[in-house]
Amino acid sequence: MVIDNDDAVTTGKSPGFKQWSATKNSTWINGDSCGLHYGTPPYPANFNPFGQGGQLTTRTDTVISASVKWIPNIPESGDYAVYITWCATDSSATDAHYRILHAGGTTDFRVNQRIGGNTWQYLGKFRFSAGYDAEKGAVELLNDASRGGQNLSADAVRFGGGMGMVMRKGRTSGRPKFVEGSRYYLQYMGMPDTLVYNLNDDKNDYKDDYQSRGEYANYLNGAPAGPTNHRDASGLGIPIDISMAFHTDAGITNPDTTVGTLMIYSLTGTDSTRTFPNGMSRLANRDLADVLQSQIVRDIQMNFDSTWHRRHLMDALYSEAARPNMPGVLLELLSHQNFTDMKFASDPAFRFDVARAIYKGMLKYLSFQNNRAYIVQPLPIKKFEANLTDSNTVLLKWKPEYDPLELTAVAKSYRIYTRMGETGFDNGIAVATTQFETQKLEPGKIYAFRVTAVNKGGESFPSATLAAAISNELKIMRAGTALIVDGFDRVSGPATMAYDKFQGLANFIDAGVPDGIDINYTGEQYAFDPSEIFATNAFPGHGASFANEELLTSPGNTRDFVFIHGQALLHNGFAFGSATRDGWIMDSSLTRGYDLVDLILGEQRSVVNRQAFQTKLNSPRFEAFPTMLQNRIRKYCQGGGRLLISGAYVASDPLKSPFGDDDSRDFGKNVLKMVWVSDHANRSGNVVLTDSAMASVLPSLAFNQGQNREIYAVESPDALRGSQGAVTICRYGDNQFSAGYFYNNSYGLIVLGFPFETVRSDQRSIFMGGLLNALK
Repeated sequence: MVIDNDDAVTTGKSPGFKQWSATKNSTWINGDSCGLHYGTPPYPANFNPFGQGGQLTTRTDTVISASVKWIPNIPESGDYAVYITWCATDSSATDAHYRILHAGGTTDFRVNQRIGGNTWQYLGKFRFSAGYDAEKGAVELLNDASRGGQNLSADAVRFGGGMGMVMRKGRTSGRPKFVEGSRYYLQYMGMPDTLVYNLNDDKNDYKDDYQSRGEYANYLNGAPAGPTNHRDASGLGIPIDISMAFHTDAGITNPDTTVGTLMIYSLTGTDSTRTFPNGMSRLANRDLADVLQSQIVRDIQMNFDSTWHRRHLMDALYSEAARPNMPGVLLELLSHQNFTDMKFASDPAFRFDVARAIYKGMLKYLSFQNNRAYIVQPLPIKKFEANLTDSNTVLLKWKPEYDPLELTAVAKSYRIYTRMGETGFDNGIAVATTQFETQKLEPGKIYAFRVTAVNKGGESFPSATLAAAISNELKIMRAGTALIVDGFDRVSGPATMAYDKFQGLANFIDAGVPDGIDINYTGEQYAFDPSEIFATNAFPGHGASFANEELLTSPGNTRDFVFIHGQALLHNGFAFGSATRDGWIMDSSLTRGYDLVDLILGEQRSVVNRQAFQTKLNSPRFEAFPTMLQNRIRKYCQGGGRLLISGAYVASDPLKSPFGDDDSRDFGKNVLKMVWVSDHANRSGNVVLTDSAMASVLPSLAFNQGQNREIYAVESPDALRGSQGAVTICRYGDNQFSAGYFYNNSYGLIVLGFPFETVRSDQRSIFMGGLLNALK
């Protein structure tokens, strides 16, 4: 969605564009015709939508005396990226005040309008509700600034990425912009064609794609380091320190080794000189290549594979290494042809650590270049809990995570973000210690929390999202309180199989768990014979996969399932607090005051994605019931607790996993009263309730086993039954295998072989009500 001032001014087509001024001096007027004219896409080749339209301008003031507001008609509630554009001049405001009004509140930005004009500039991703909402669904430009009298430009705002809209051979790609090639992206971004993306006379889009990337960086920079075809082009005036192209390479090794990491640099530019336009030697390219490669290989060897191959540093006149007029390299991280490399590449944890290594390498290079000390941003916090207090507040506690690879990555403070209901998160509050007590909760509303760690190097990724709520007074009289424990922290690649004639990613066994939302999955592998070689693009040989999911997103572990469980509990009159698994393990007093524990295990299961012969790196991750959790559950049950557990591998992981031991099997048998029946127990997602009380209000339910934008798919639910007096309460519709059981003796226990959060949203609260009634 694009809201352009031109539509509002010339045609009245944009009812979501509003302007206001308090004085004659702050009146908005039509400025020079240098802005975006969105028009009516799709666009023909080489058409630049920027510079085709107008803008509105006014003068800055030391107080707010004018504003413009862009109000979109959001098609459906969700998270949308927000982009802005303006016309840049030498007299423009250096601190233009943009305000995002979103579902979580308001977020302010100060933007230098003297640079970076006539293209889309990303501000961030925000939650918006469906429809028009001028107060919680808009972008506003205010004219207050540190200095009055500067020029302020109001042009257009874009919400979301959108579909490709560049015509080639009479049609568009039919794909989202984020999967299109650089050439088409840069045309939509307003880059000049013959300087940046049309470098082969419209005859070779493939070459334009990789050649344009370095020229884009040059144009962002501008004179004297502008694009190859015109070094003195003014460009956008955005200082660019370094450039890196990210590739995967080709090549196959023997089955037990990786191809490894190659770094390419160029000691000469496209003009055959060995210096950059600013006089710096292009030997800086080699320095950058060495620092980045060393950091990447070191971190991979420490965290994943101690024999990861460091390939050579290669001086070559590759476009992405030679064209940038600033230090630049081309990274070949691994081989997409080699099965062992791809086992790592499919692991989200590996991808995170590689991305962090690249960030650290860039940081260290720039620090060395500028003779400044560096500080690495912290890792996400751990041992998080959101505990209800007697005064109806929430006591938040957590611990910092130590980074053994970076001594500087130490948290110095923290930031707490809050979300009420299904809105977005606010801008957060800074705290100096590892605990914080909230204000009193409003009854009937769910408060969600996440925490980041902060130091001078930056801010960590957010923690898991915990939540808490107190019930309305009428409901709490007949209900109770629950502690929701998030034991689902797994992110991993799919299962793998490796035999002489059959090697590949076995999604049909276990599709893995993406970290958040995955956008790069195309479809299941179908070519498993390693002897099948490349023939054509239609049949690329071993490793070929379907393309039916190219345009779809794949939900994984969002670490926000406490909210889903909490909604169902609150609907049934239960107040609740929450904790991560390690938070519950750490704090033995955490269950005091709670009537039951709801343990989320999702698709938690033991996996080893590292090389089998690397013994120090070969311990399983993401066990459903690690030893310390077994001990906590055992002690809780011995005290007469009431426990609800749901997950796809709750029986198969402790009882049948090759990584299990006698203690795990004893725990499953004698504490959880569990007997494993089968994995992959269902394909339809249909469950029939057999407990008479539950069946009277909900005869059957469905959980997700297919592609779904909202929740992950459960490809391998467990069939399990109880022992020692436990009774089955539900069965899979396909085969009548037991899908869950109830045990009630000295403690109460319900175990489900499918994750509760994947149950159809309109059935969750009813189903939870039946489970709670059984556990009374």
